[in-house]
Amino acid sequence: MLTFLGKRLLQLIPTLFFVSVIIFSLQQLLPGDPATIMAGEERDPEVIAQIRAQYRLDQPIPVQYAYWLKGVLSGDLGESMRIHVPVRDLVLEKLPVTMQLAGMAIVIALLIGVTAGVISAVTKNTVWDYAANVFALWGISTPNFWLGIMLIFLFAVKLGWLPASGYVPLTEDWRASLASTIMPAFVLGNSIAAVLMRHTRSAMLNVLESDYVRTARAKGLLERTVILKHAMRNALTPVITLGALELGTLLSGAVLTEQIFTIPGFGKLIVDAVFNRDYAVVQGVVLVTATLYITLNLLADIAYILVNPRLRG
Repeated sequence: MLTFLGKRLLQLIPTLFFVSVIIFSLQQLLPGDPATIMAGEERDPEVIAQIRAQYRLDQPIPVQYAYWLKGVLSGDLGESMRIHVPVRDLVLEKLPVTMQLAGMAIVIALLIGVTAGVISAVTKNTVWDYAANVFALWGISTPNFWLGIMLIFLFAVKLGWLPASGYVPLTEDWRASLASTIMPAFVLGNSIAAVLMRHTRSAMLNVLESDYVRTARAKGLLERTVILKHAMRNALTPVITLGALELGTLLSGAVLTEQIFTIPGFGKLIVDAVFNRDYAVVQGVVLVTATLYITLNLLADIAYILVNPRLRG
């Protein structure tokens, strides 16, 4: 276990290095000149030259990358060219919002998707199985923007139970915070739940046909014990990896959902930065997102081994 963990940690170093190179290189492909945008409508050549010198935009790209990487290694992600705020502060401000939203969404997805998948597999070819498959098809096919608008119309406009938009931090009022994020979390969790349901059902069907499950039943164990203790534990190993990948996707910023519900998370931050050619913000946010995604993959591998003892060694 420790050997595996050490190897994976060593693999993170070159992976993150190549990710940083790709992020910085692709950033240069964005159309437009950030110095010209920052200079305003007058676009005084002297002002543009001063801005380019201040942010080292007049330097060769390898030199710009070297300065940026040096700052990243020291914990400095640069400064926003537009609002003149350290990117690290923006990340620390927006990341908890997206983490809360992503955490709630993945919990909803696991509760609905895994439960529906297990029920569907256990009750194969029954009305419950068909109902679970219809739910999965509906979840995959329903656009997030449409579901979000419908939820706002029903629970905010018609019933008045929940706020239509906005965000309240957990530290200020946890009830108001949950009320402001439950609808966007359900929108995000709905589509993920459908995918988890299909994978859980497929894995459970394979496990239920295995020899050790038949042996457990032959011993006279309760069906509930066979399913929960023997079958479900082994069936959930691929679901763990899928759940971690989906969580990483959510942390990268659910742009459309955040825009609909006016959630000030990573999605809105990076969209605004791209439109304003704010290079430092785009690079910092994407790098943090990529690091989180890679870390979640590592944690998924560790959880995979913990759940499946046969992989230890």
